[in-house]
Amino acid sequence: MGITLPLAFRVKMERLLGEEFEAFMTSYDAPRFYGIRVNTLKIAVGQFKELSPFPLRPIPWVLEGFYVEEDARPGKHPYYHAGLYYIQEPSAMAPVELLEIEAGDRVLDLCAAPGGKSTQIAAKLAGTGLLVTNDNNADRTKALAKNMELYGVRNAVVLNALPEEIARTFKHAFDKILIDAPCSGEGMFRKDEDMAKQWEKHSVENCVLMQRDILRTAASLLAPGGRIVYSTCTFSPEENEAMIAEFVERHPGFHIVPVTSTSGFAAGKGEWIRTLTDASGKAFEEETIQAVNDTGRLWPHLVEGEGHFLAVMQHDGSEVPQEDFVDQSSKKDKRSREPEAKTKLTADEREQVEQFMRNHLRIELSGELVRFGQHVYMSPVGQDRLTGLKVVRPGFFIGTLKKNRFEPSHPLATALHPQEVVRRIDLQSSTDEAVRYLKGETLSIPVERVQLANEKIAAKGYVLICIDGYSVGWGKWIDGMLKNEYPAGWRWT
Repeated sequence: MGITLPLAFRVKMERLLGEEFEAFMTSYDAPRFYGIRVNTLKIAVGQFKELSPFPLRPIPWVLEGFYVEEDARPGKHPYYHAGLYYIQEPSAMAPVELLEIEAGDRVLDLCAAPGGKSTQIAAKLAGTGLLVTNDNNADRTKALAKNMELYGVRNAVVLNALPEEIARTFKHAFDKILIDAPCSGEGMFRKDEDMAKQWEKHSVENCVLMQRDILRTAASLLAPGGRIVYSTCTFSPEENEAMIAEFVERHPGFHIVPVTSTSGFAAGKGEWIRTLTDASGKAFEEETIQAVNDTGRLWPHLVEGEGHFLAVMQHDGSEVPQEDFVDQSSKKDKRSREPEAKTKLTADEREQVEQFMRNHLRIELSGELVRFGQHVYMSPVGQDRLTGLKVVRPGFFIGTLKKNRFEPSHPLATALHPQEVVRRIDLQSSTDEAVRYLKGETLSIPVERVQLANEKIAAKGYVLICIDGYSVGWGKWIDGMLKNEYPAGWRWT
């Protein structure tokens, strides 16, 4: 076996799995599986299948998901930079499917970084409703915000807050909540051997404390009749079945929705929690033990993916009581409580923004125009809701106010479709032009390649750059030369 597993982990899993243990251990000798998920905000699944530069094999539990071979290197293709797909471990695509998102839903991804599940939620919302995506680790929100931008999400707010801080202003505000909970990570040992090495430092007991607080606060964030999906990438029953059993016994308005699938999902293991207790030391009711059998598990010896646990909890629609969540936020932590200073746009600044839109776009963007520092956003939520929160992105970042002008942002370009702009240039992935643009080079482009919405528009000016018809960034075209506006931090390396 290539992976060295902690002895204590092996002993625990042998005790839990019994006769399945040998097959479970054999899975660690098998190579891991790689997947991509098509970003339907930019391209339909059928179109991508026709366009794909590498072979695809469907992932059974998600229509947009496909297995790819390791040597396909999907991160080294221009389509990755165009945001046409997200590189994601196959099992990690399952939780969002269980949310059953509908158009117009208000959705919270509570532990979101680096953003794979948030981009999946955004694609299902298809520009409707609201997505609030959050992580309490400030460093991790950098990747979260970038992924929201790369994949063309227009209706999201990105926060760096503790759950109870969000609950102060978003009380009972969300139809669907995803909790991809911090956990001991046992299901990821094959994907990341370092997690196996660090396992004993990430104690199950500490994870349980965090998970309990997150779930308890989530109940105060959910609207009556809403749904919570809880997932982990660990096998530990204390973090899985016992956590859900404790929650539903404490919150009688919730019931567990069976996780049924023909895709190899296994049932939860209610019998594993018979000897466990809740936070107060009380044993679980037999009815609850049977109910958690309706949760789901993805085992690496039963599916082509890593280990996951899944639970769906549906609220019955009755009046939701005030949740007695514990406020863990520190009064001394001013950074986590105070948003970036924001000001209203002056009449002149608003005109600069609107003039750019009139001159360069063929659509009207939805949302509230707000300014944080010199950055301008279209926000899908009233700004009073964000007061007192550490806001990473108050909405769709559309540009920056410079002296007497408005400069469009890179995220504005990545979210636009070719038909939504007045001026565009198509580059082909089959030539070196696309990679040269992604590396930040200046290109020579004749005027006949500048595609205009109508003959009255001059070729000179900001132009949306597309690769095979899919947006990747801005350029400025003048007299046969394309000045590259692709940001340095995003470039091909």
